[in-house]
Parts: sequence; C-alpha cells; structure tokens
Amino acid sequence: MDENRLNILNSSNRMLSKLQLLSVFFEDELIYKIYLRTQVIHKLFETNPEIDINKLELFHVQFTTSLVDLLRKIKKNNENNVSLVLDEIQLTREMVDKMDDNVLTEQDFKIDRQRQALKVNLSLRKLYQVLSDNSADYPFSKNINAFSLRYGSDFFYNITPDLYNELVQHNYNDTYHNNYATIQRKLMGVLLKREFRTEFYCGLKAGNLILEVYKFMDEDRHFLFSPANNLFLFCDVTKLSGIEQNNNLSKREKLMHELQDKIDKLQSDVVTMKAYMPPEIKSLLAENYKKIADINFLQSLSDVDVQANILKAMLNTDII
Repeated sequence: MDENRLNILNSSNRMLSKLQLLSVFFEDELIYKIYLRTQVIHKLFETNPEIDINKLELFHVQFTTSLVDLLRKIKKNNENNVSLVLDEIQLTREMVDKMDDNVLTEQDFKIDRQRQALKVNLSLRKLYQVLSDNSADYPFSKNINAFSLRYGSDFFYNITPDLYNELVQHNYNDTYHNNYATIQRKLMGVLLKREFRTEFYCGLKAGNLILEVYKFMDEDRHFLFSPANNLFLFCDVTKLSGIEQNNNLSKREKLMHELQDKIDKLQSDVVTMKAYMPPEIKSLLAENYKKIADINFLQSLSDVDVQANILKAMLNTDII
C-alpha cells in the first residue's frame, strides 16, 4: 500500500472516531446514521484499491470535517451552558443545606402547638383558681410567650391592624381581671364547663402584634389569647374567613421547597441542554445524510458541494 493511500485511510479512521464520539455524546439517531454511512464509504475505499483514494479525502473535506467542526462547536456551547446550570444547582443546594440547619418545620410546629395548648389550658385553670381565691399568685406556665415568639413570623397568618383592633375590642366591665390577666366572664364560665379542654386553632399577627386563637374540643367555639397583655376573649372566626389557613409550612420551609423544585427542574434541563441541537442544524443534518446516502453520491463527488459550504457557513453564525 502506497504511503499516500495509507495516510488518507488513517486520517479517515481518525475522522470516523471523532464522528462516533459525537454520535454517542448527542445520542441523536441522525448523527449515528451519518456515522454509519460514513463508515460504509470508508470501507468501500479501504476494500477497493482500484477506486481513487483521493475521493475519500475529498469526501471528508467536503462533508465530514465541516460536520465534525460544527458538532464540536455545538457540543462545547452546550457543555458551557450545562456548566453554568450545574454551578447554579450547586449554589442552590448549598443554600438549601444552610437553611435546613435552622428551619422550623411543619412537624416542629405541630408538636409545639400541642404543648402550647396544654400550657394555656393549665394557665387558664390556674387563673380560675387565682381569681376564685383572690390570690396574688402568678397563674401562667413558664415560657408561655415563647411559642408565638418562635413561630409567629413563619406560621402565623397576617391580619390588618383594623381587624386586630376589632378582635381585641371588649367591655372591661364584662371581664375578670387582676395584675396578671384579663378574661371575659362568659369565657371563663364556658372554660370551666368544658374542663379547660381546648386546642390551638391558628396564630394571627398584625405587624408585631400577636394573637393566638384556640378552639374548644367539644364544640365549634373559639377564643383568643393576646400574649402581649394576657388577654382572653371569645373570637368570632367568621371574621377570619378571608385568611388562608391551609398551609402550615413556614416561610423558610416554603422557600426551601421552592428551591428544591428549582433544583429538580435545572437537573432536568441539564439532560436536555447537554444534547441540544438547533432545529436549523437538525434540518441540515437530514440534508447531509440524504446526500451521502445517495447510491450515486461518489460518482458525482468532484467540486466542493453546496452542502459543504452551508456546513462551513453554519460555523460562523449565531445559530449555535
């Protein structure tokens, strides 16, 4: 085998290897079909010494070289885009991990609101005894205000100052009161009748003003507790009808969920971006394959084909 023929075949094999790697990277059926067809053309020249080997070199110059350069440019561009998205995923994941260390979860809230209801029930029972005995004892459980301080910003529902004022409006003459608390007389009567069995219903906030709303276990009646001044009043929850009370996720936990959804979407995008092929290029690939799949292709192979010029032109456009 003469040296020129050997060099052209070796160069053709290298070109086939490049095309094969690109077909694997893009996982595109059309690119794979072009690779197979190019392999067939190479084999034809390799096994038929009588065919002018220079035509194989011309074939690669006109079609394969420009195609490989074009696909490499697309591959590099896609990899750069993927790299940016992977960096964004990593930074977002780090943010989620940091937030996860301090986040107050819905489960935390569910557990602590049960504890808070128990504290309030015990405090009200003690308040009844203190008022009945005209005692100066402090009636409230330890750290009874800690619950609203911990969960108010994330789990309590926003209300307007006007609604807050409406909810806490009361007739002082209709209350029992001492140095520590104020409670409606009728509310104390119902609490005594229901054996101080209530559960936490929801939390409300108007700026820095906080209210905790409780529900009687045995009936659909509610009262509020104002931690700022230890005020207990009946609460008409129909006034809260416009407030969303379905989602107990904290603001931070909601943000974490949103960020995780973003990560999932970005990871899905990476798969698509990695092998993205502009529609114009796909159309050109189809034309390319149609051309080299023509049984009379080699017979007409001579001057630089229009298709080859288009491939080269693509390398200098903003399509990619």
